[in-house]
Amino acid sequence: MQTKLERTPDVCCLAFVIQSRFFWYNATKRHHCIMTETQTQHWGNVPEAWTRRHLLGLEGLSAEEITLILDQAERFHAILMQGDRKVPLLAGKTCVCLFFENSTRTKISFVLAARRLGADVVDFSTATSSLGKGETIIDTAKNIEAMQVDAVIIRHSCPGTAKLLAENLQSHVFNAGDGPHEHPTQALLDIMTIRQRFGRVAGLTVALVGDIAHSRTARSNIWGLKTLGAKVILCGPSTLVSKNWEKLGVEVSYSLDNILDRVDVFNLLRIQFERQVVRPFPSTREYAHLYGMDSVRLAKAKPDVLIIAPGPINRGLEVTPDVADGRQSAILEQVTNGVAVRMATLWLGMRKT
Repeated sequence: MQTKLERTPDVCCLAFVIQSRFFWYNATKRHHCIMTETQTQHWGNVPEAWTRRHLLGLEGLSAEEITLILDQAERFHAILMQGDRKVPLLAGKTCVCLFFENSTRTKISFVLAARRLGADVVDFSTATSSLGKGETIIDTAKNIEAMQVDAVIIRHSCPGTAKLLAENLQSHVFNAGDGPHEHPTQALLDIMTIRQRFGRVAGLTVALVGDIAHSRTARSNIWGLKTLGAKVILCGPSTLVSKNWEKLGVEVSYSLDNILDRVDVFNLLRIQFERQVVRPFPSTREYAHLYGMDSVRLAKAKPDVLIIAPGPINRGLEVTPDVADGRQSAILEQVTNGVAVRMATLWLGMRKT
């Protein structure tokens, strides 16, 4: 009869397997910790040229500052493309997403960016918040900040909301879109995509086509592109593109066909029906006929022309499916670049105390 102290071969084998896996887990964990610590140490400090605690817009940023963000974004992009999804430069920090408007790409990429930097992320739901009881947005933000939040990522329909929070909070504030005013990280990822394709921005001609009147992306792109030395053309129906835009040093065109052969990059902006009080053109069919990018128009453009769009896109309206999915389109590359750009902006801002 077998005593209690005796072990069968099966038990001994199981114990060996458990012990081996335990040592393997600890060794892997130690290796991962060493790797992440090494990444953090070798990443370096925030460059002295960056002095800002917030990113509220691209208006007022210098070419050096914009280039600095793009260069850091390229470093993060390289890390992400290698498969290393965690660079714990913001370990121990907490970000809260205050999104008062619908979002897919911007919100998810900000969340991914923060988490890949090692930060904790808290999602805010307007439907279940105290705003419905009459609390102001400043009071809401201050109460959230009192829970030891380090950064607020804000999207709101009212222009200037991000600036208002930055003036009333100690936390870092990142503008994820404030009404039709600015959307700085979208413009940065657009410019990053352009720079990846052409190796430069200066000297290029970029056309922003579509709903300029209601587009925060257009405004941020204008500031960023002009600061980096690009020529900007705004194109669309006169009800959506005022001649007053020329005061910002851009060209206005009401004919897409007339500018096809002069443009290096077409940024096709979505028609924002949800922001329009009245329909600015007789029909979507007419708009697509006059301003939609299709294969016929693409054939008349430069051979190396780049097609980008901030999304979401209305297939068949601003762009036909064959162009959106074609070889000259970088729409999905923009989405990938969005995570890297937001990692760069969070790291630069939150490492500045």
